[in-house]
Amino acid sequence: MACSDTEKLSLDVEPYCDGERSGCAAAMEKERESYLSPTENPSTISVSASIPPDQQGYDVEFDPPLENKYECPICLMGLRSAVQTPCGHRFCNSCIKKSIRDTGQKCPVDNEVLLEEQLFPDNFAKREILSLTVRCPNVGCSDKMELRQLEKHSSQCKFATVQCPQCLESVRKSHLDKHKSEQCLQRRMTCPACAGSFVYASKQIHEQICPFANTVCGYCEMELIRDQLALHCDTDCLKAPVACTFSTFGCHVKMPRNELAQHMQEFTQMHMRCMAEFLRSQTLNSCSVPSFATHSSSDERGASTRAPDSCQCRPELMNLRETVLELEGRLVRQDQQIRELCIHNETQKNQVTELRRKLSSLEEATRELEAQQYQGVYVWRLENFSLHLRNQEAGQPIVLHSPPFYTGRPGYKLCLRLHLQTPSAPRCSNYISLFVHTMQGEFDSQLSWPLQGMIQLAVLDQVEGQHHVEVMETKPDLQAFQRPTVLRNPKGFGYVTFLHLQALRQRGFVKDDVLLVRCEVTPRFDASLRREGVQPRGSEPSL
Repeated sequence: MACSDTEKLSLDVEPYCDGERSGCAAAMEKERESYLSPTENPSTISVSASIPPDQQGYDVEFDPPLENKYECPICLMGLRSAVQTPCGHRFCNSCIKKSIRDTGQKCPVDNEVLLEEQLFPDNFAKREILSLTVRCPNVGCSDKMELRQLEKHSSQCKFATVQCPQCLESVRKSHLDKHKSEQCLQRRMTCPACAGSFVYASKQIHEQICPFANTVCGYCEMELIRDQLALHCDTDCLKAPVACTFSTFGCHVKMPRNELAQHMQEFTQMHMRCMAEFLRSQTLNSCSVPSFATHSSSDERGASTRAPDSCQCRPELMNLRETVLELEGRLVRQDQQIRELCIHNETQKNQVTELRRKLSSLEEATRELEAQQYQGVYVWRLENFSLHLRNQEAGQPIVLHSPPFYTGRPGYKLCLRLHLQTPSAPRCSNYISLFVHTMQGEFDSQLSWPLQGMIQLAVLDQVEGQHHVEVMETKPDLQAFQRPTVLRNPKGFGYVTFLHLQALRQRGFVKDDVLLVRCEVTPRFDASLRREGVQPRGSEPSL
């Protein structure tokens, strides 16, 4: 079959000779059929499978899709280093040479005789293919470019993947450093305890065997390093189970180490019996051996050998008895020492209790003297007030009592009670409630009851000095002002809606997380006197 020379440039130009037109047309028809169904040619598949990926055609996504004329009939991919045969078919350079060497010197499409020397480069097809538009093969990248620019783009693409040299996992090139230092299961790590090196995948195994890792004793829950655990359990741990000191003599009880001394004290007699039985059995066993030897050789040595054997046992028995007596005496002395220590310990406990009682009495007397110095004017500091506000917003009821104070010396003993009403409280939600309570004091017998006079309550503005002040007159007929019969009168007198919490936040009442509440009490010992010019807020103070 012969075609004109112009056919070598492109399959699109087909100037045939009149006498050879039918032969070339038949070859072109075979070529067209091979493009339509390339999988039907078994030799094409076997050859393509044996060619390395970097020598096969371009395995990329073309946009628009690749035309059949630019597809290699062997690897079914875009033509790489395109060559053309004398019969007008195009192949990848490596694909067709591999086919000729493996399947014979023939064209894979039309089985025409084909020698490797007859192949010639198809530069036109090569330029056309390199000018086609392809998509970046990296997942996540949507860039498009000409095929000739794909290699340059791949080297710079931020979505390009490389193989981690440690775990062989595919990761993005831009993430490789982070992967190797933070995510790779085969990255090297250094143990902070023992400074040993291991891979991250075996971290748990190393933590279980590291001799310097922190661990917890299973008996006393003390934290210590693993290398010390065995020694700690054997010698120091107070809750580790230990055998009785007399286990050799027959006492097989086990107990925590801190209970061993009590066990030795409570079972002294039992231990003595066990030791005596053990020593008696040892004595009998030691004497039975020479006695048996004496009977076995009586025919040869005669009866005179028995006396020396029995004499040898007596010194050993005497030594054992002396040992028992010495141990009994030592135990008696130790028992006496333990009893003396217990008595001394009990005496010290009583002394400590008495000292604590005296200290508490002195502290109470000091607080009482401090309370008597206020002379009816007391400023109450409520610290950490923001914590109380957060608890109030959470719906927790907040009730605070101030330390006691006196109106003078002699004088009435009083204290303040402050409520932060919850958001769900009826009629007084989100209000500060403030009350005064009478208390049992040192001078109650010298005072006139009920308490009469004026009481001024105030929440102090620590920034502008615009204090919130309320003044109220005592009411002698109320239980709140009668002489208390308990430590603190359960009935108080004051304001349920003293100040709204919103006003508290808007002004400078709270500074450095401290709220200041001031109370000034002016007693009136003569009931006939009246204080003029001061009007209570109304009937609300009664509670």
